[in-house]
Amino acid sequence: MAEKLRHEAYRGPSGGWGSVRSLGNILRREGNAASTALALRQQNKEGGFMCVSCAWAKPSPPHLFEFCENGAKATAWDLTSERVAPDFFARHTVTELEGWTDHALEQAGRLTEPMRWDETTDRYVPVTWQKAFAEIGAELRAMRPDEAIFYASGRASNEASYLWQLLARAYGTNNLPDSSNMCHESTSVALPQAIGVPVGTVTLEDFEQTDFIMIFGQNTPTNSPRMLHQLDEASRRGVPIVVINPLRERGLERFTNPQNPVQMTAGTPTQIARHLLQPRPGGDLALIAGLCKTLLEMEDAAKREGGSPVLDHDFIAEHTQGFDAFADALRSKDWAEIEQHSGLKRSAIEILAREYAKAERVLGVYGMGLTQHRAGVETVRMLVSLLLMRGQMGKPGAGICPVRGHSNVQGQRAVWITEKPELAPLDKLAEMFGFAPPREKGTDVVEAAGRVIDGTARAVLQLGGNLVRSLPEHGLLVPAWRKLPLTVMITTKLNRSHLVHGRRAYLLPCLSRIEIDRQASGPQITSMEDSTSCIHPSRGIREPASSELRSEPAIIAGLAKAVLEPNPKLDWDGWIADYERIRALIAETKPDWYHDYSRRMREPGGFFRANPARQRVWQTDTGRANFLTLRSLDSNPDMPQQEGTLALMTIRSNDQFNTTIYGYDDRFRGISGSRTVVMLNAEDMRRMGLQEGDRVDLATAADDGVERCVRNLQVVEYDLPPGSAAGYYPECNPLLPLWHHARESHVPAAKSIPVRVERAAA
Repeated sequence: MAEKLRHEAYRGPSGGWGSVRSLGNILRREGNAASTALALRQQNKEGGFMCVSCAWAKPSPPHLFEFCENGAKATAWDLTSERVAPDFFARHTVTELEGWTDHALEQAGRLTEPMRWDETTDRYVPVTWQKAFAEIGAELRAMRPDEAIFYASGRASNEASYLWQLLARAYGTNNLPDSSNMCHESTSVALPQAIGVPVGTVTLEDFEQTDFIMIFGQNTPTNSPRMLHQLDEASRRGVPIVVINPLRERGLERFTNPQNPVQMTAGTPTQIARHLLQPRPGGDLALIAGLCKTLLEMEDAAKREGGSPVLDHDFIAEHTQGFDAFADALRSKDWAEIEQHSGLKRSAIEILAREYAKAERVLGVYGMGLTQHRAGVETVRMLVSLLLMRGQMGKPGAGICPVRGHSNVQGQRAVWITEKPELAPLDKLAEMFGFAPPREKGTDVVEAAGRVIDGTARAVLQLGGNLVRSLPEHGLLVPAWRKLPLTVMITTKLNRSHLVHGRRAYLLPCLSRIEIDRQASGPQITSMEDSTSCIHPSRGIREPASSELRSEPAIIAGLAKAVLEPNPKLDWDGWIADYERIRALIAETKPDWYHDYSRRMREPGGFFRANPARQRVWQTDTGRANFLTLRSLDSNPDMPQQEGTLALMTIRSNDQFNTTIYGYDDRFRGISGSRTVVMLNAEDMRRMGLQEGDRVDLATAADDGVERCVRNLQVVEYDLPPGSAAGYYPECNPLLPLWHHARESHVPAAKSIPVRVERAAA
């Protein structure tokens, strides 16, 4: 359980001995320390397994230790010696387990066999695989396909994801929300509009050739630590790295590479961030607009004075559309308005613009600090427009780099886990499998939450994930979730969604990616796609935690045979016997992306999925890269303007991944012992008469008739802009309204929730 809150500023670097000690702690705590340490030698390596944590790119050849602190924690978490067997549930009712913390639930260990909730005893009890499949199939056949929701976590492989979408569509629905809906759907909407592809254009080679890096709203040491290798090497070449983030993150200031004996011995860290700008939450839109406006002003001055052009006019003329309207809109924006919405002084923006203008090859890197706002789509498009102004797209060392979260969140979308029928090859699926795929739009995660709340959804099946904890509108969602006729969880460990369940509930335990997947043709290989669109094979190396576990593809096939009418073109048994056949289906569905799939994925370093924008081929509606005509600088127009309202950012700690909480040590922020905290600016604390350690409640500042409150949080003074606050996800997720999402993408706007701070009752 959590201990007493401690807060002391962290003075060390990211990486270094701090990471080594943290890794040692979790290896000892989870058991199997020696064998897990040996397994880590094969993480992200040829012949080994791909990390189950983040989606950052894997270099070829790999480093000696191609894993980071959090990736190692994820591996130790999966390879724990603890087990949640039937006797565990005999000792604990579901109601009792609801009182456990998120950390305690998952630390209980690996699930060992299929379970079904028993209403009479309020316990999960064993059920055979065949009985579970038959009962779930009967429930689904008794409802309309549109009443079922098939959610996919970004941890599932390409093979499992392809079968999952095939099951849903053969059943008759496009209700295929996924974890991308939570985070980078703003990217998936913005980039096709701007450059014709839904993914970034940057590869690891571009980090070796760039001479300027801007990182927007992405806390690298916590969320994708292996990327620090590229930043370390770039910084040592003298490449300026600019970090734009409301929170001052110690881990992005200095880095000691644990794989560099000289750095580890001498204690000489690399300076990562040369410059730090702290906009207000959501202020990136106005900041980037200010950068673009400054470039236009510099261009105008160069023309008057006979200087060299600032903009790449040849690129703009040959490759882009909409520049004149874009420039006119920016020229009309007032600097006072830019300063107000960005939270930054004009002088600071102009300094960054001049640095950017001097660079020949620029990378624009970003995370959910850009995407999880009401104007998330517009903000991503503004960053693209900034790069287009100087031709920083489709050339070595330059481009746009969204840093994805979960290990295969990009890959599963690329094998058509999507609620949008226009993004799926429905005609090809109809031809290959002899059924009529549904053409109606399905539900994304926000719409799925709404349908659970209003009662129009009757079943939720989760291929991984923890929706009860991660979806918005928690207070309305939980009681509605309990009324669902059916909930099904394909999972490895316990989480909150297993305890807040439907009237019929099933736990279907699956193999971890690290475990050997034996099928009729022998041990199987799966695959996944990283943030740079590179596809890698993954081979399990450890014996399964239980002989009763089944692979995700095998569980999906079992469900499909129980739910669907017989169809000779849907050879579920044959596909599960040999996953090469699943990859052949993927290749047949989209040959230009996946031809020779199995052969190419085994090449050293894997293979890159086609990305025309890298070659300056723009598959947009205009056939060119499109500038954004900016309408408003306000990224969060729903933010109430009354005095005392703060913009709350939900954030992750150094000791978690998504809703998985490994421990209570947020080392880089110096916070340990508790996660029930709210970080406030010192000026705001003085104004409210608060001191560090005081207890407060947070309430959502929204006049919509719904009460949203998180109580009894301890105040921590932190370096973030006035008028803002930060709290941990998912603990602060109950403050997020369902309607507070990105306008075009429906990504929950979790980086700018309007809140009021109230003293907690004594």
